[in-house]
Amino acid sequence: MLTLSSLAIRRGTKVLFEQANFKIHRGNRVGVTGANGCGKSSLFALILKLIQSDAGEIIIPQKTVIAHVAQETPTTEKSALDYVLDGDIELRKIQQQLAKAEHNNNGAEQAECYSRLEEIDAYTAEARAGKLLLGLSFTTEQLSHSVSRFSGGWRMRLNLAQALMCRSDLLLLDEPTNHLDLDAVIWLEQWLLSYTGTMLLISHDRDFLDKVTSHIMHIEQQTVNLYTGNYTAFEKLRAEKLALQKSQYDKQQREIAHIENFIRRFKAKASKAKQAQGRVKALERMEMISAAHIDSPFNFSFFKPEKLPHPLMRLDDISVGYGDVQILKAASMSLLPGDRIALLGHNGAGKSTLIKLLAGELKPQQGDFEQSSELKIGYFAQHQLEQLDLEASALLHLQRLDAQLTEQQVRSYLGGFDFHGDRVLEPVAPFSGGEKARLVLALLIYQKPNILLLDEPTNHLDLEMRHALSIALQEYEGAMVLVSHDRHLLRAVTDQFLLVDGGKVKPFNDDLDAYRNWLIQPKTSDESSGVLDKTCTTINKKAQRQQLAELRKRLNPLTKEVKSLEKTMASLEQEIVNVEVDLAKPEMYQAENRECLEQLSKLRGELSGKLEETEENWLAKSEELERLSG
Repeated sequence: MLTLSSLAIRRGTKVLFEQANFKIHRGNRVGVTGANGCGKSSLFALILKLIQSDAGEIIIPQKTVIAHVAQETPTTEKSALDYVLDGDIELRKIQQQLAKAEHNNNGAEQAECYSRLEEIDAYTAEARAGKLLLGLSFTTEQLSHSVSRFSGGWRMRLNLAQALMCRSDLLLLDEPTNHLDLDAVIWLEQWLLSYTGTMLLISHDRDFLDKVTSHIMHIEQQTVNLYTGNYTAFEKLRAEKLALQKSQYDKQQREIAHIENFIRRFKAKASKAKQAQGRVKALERMEMISAAHIDSPFNFSFFKPEKLPHPLMRLDDISVGYGDVQILKAASMSLLPGDRIALLGHNGAGKSTLIKLLAGELKPQQGDFEQSSELKIGYFAQHQLEQLDLEASALLHLQRLDAQLTEQQVRSYLGGFDFHGDRVLEPVAPFSGGEKARLVLALLIYQKPNILLLDEPTNHLDLEMRHALSIALQEYEGAMVLVSHDRHLLRAVTDQFLLVDGGKVKPFNDDLDAYRNWLIQPKTSDESSGVLDKTCTTINKKAQRQQLAELRKRLNPLTKEVKSLEKTMASLEQEIVNVEVDLAKPEMYQAENRECLEQLSKLRGELSGKLEETEENWLAKSEELERLSG
């Protein structure tokens, strides 16, 4: 499908990468990763023939239909549904030919057009376009709205839907999740898994990459390497290589100790096995993940808040909305130091409304809202990027917060956010979205807030910055409320979920996998309340104690079984890593090694199946053990 032969791309005098040699086969789903500016988008531009290579070539079969997400949306009165239908180029072409044939009263050509329309299943096109839009969180009413009525973020969703509508052989997606909420991200995952063509995906969302990719193309140090497996498999392989670099050993050990400390704190706090399961598994991989980031350009941490009042704020029967429209009703919650809360819920349910209320940008319509006099809020939202002084430098922004700071002190601080040299002194106007987001975070952190309100903080941030932010947030001592479509961040830094749904704010006492199932299969209000707040069930505590006394008799053999399963999982994981190391060898893809490649691929599938089965058994036994132990 796609062959890179001694390919090189330069930007001015800077070499982005060179001597790229490999093939991407039909049906491969390739995640393209690397630091900002390494050449990912330039590769896409080359495939789309918007630029030329500086050396070598990229070979694409003739008549390959390529779909990509347009970066700009024309201002048009065309409906959202019609705009998305334009993505099916073949459909529109046949429709034009049919209109011409009808105008010329050419019966034979009309018959041929109708036959071709039937071949491409044209009569379900509107239904398919509508399904795409609904999956991307548009409402039924919005399908008939003109494109000109939508804001920038929603227009990008329209462009994404149009690209997905195309009957493509090759799909190019550049940060498709940036303007999506978690619901739409989960829906897009499922759609991409059913896509039969070849896909190249640029993304900084590691969970998304893990779900939808079969290969990782990583660009670093002017070289391009193709790895078999998803992002986690790539990260393990890369970690093994980087761990061998003696010069980075000390930094790696500090990072590992940092993560181990968090794991200890997390395990001490986790009281619900189901809620903890996904995060514990993620944390068990973090030592390897840390090694894969030992050469990160980011190094920062949150300052200890000067004061940590108890409570920080309290909401009692709060209702809030816009004008006469009520979004949330009778919401009650308290925020204490150390609370780490993630807000879940459908798009438009009120997550951002609740964040704005907590930040003081909205006033409650009714109810009691108490805030500590020592409250110091650190609020991050996308609109704050637009509030930066575009003519001022990063240095000046920081000095406006603290006039006593010297230039050297500012440089040292901003260096942790990868602002170096003259970049510190330049106006922020030409900064990329990622650079502006990093600057806003740097300004927020410097102010030592005792409560963090983060509304999609990872938009525009690359994988390295996301990792650095998750490490910093793990050690933050204040309270945190987070809205994010980045599930890895949610698992790594939060320990309590609140579901915003139907105007209510309720505990969600389960994990993100359960939330995904809740999204896909909406429950009735009665069933939902049962899932959302199991702790509210009235229990005869005396009977419960008697029951637990009986069950504790099984505690010892159950403990042994859990440990045995953990050993089995560790053994299977190591076997998978060994197979993936072999699969990553370039010579494995030569013709004479095809049989061996097939055997290794089959073995990896079998091992993964065994590991998944063992993990499910382990999770069930662990949940039972924790319940008995509690």
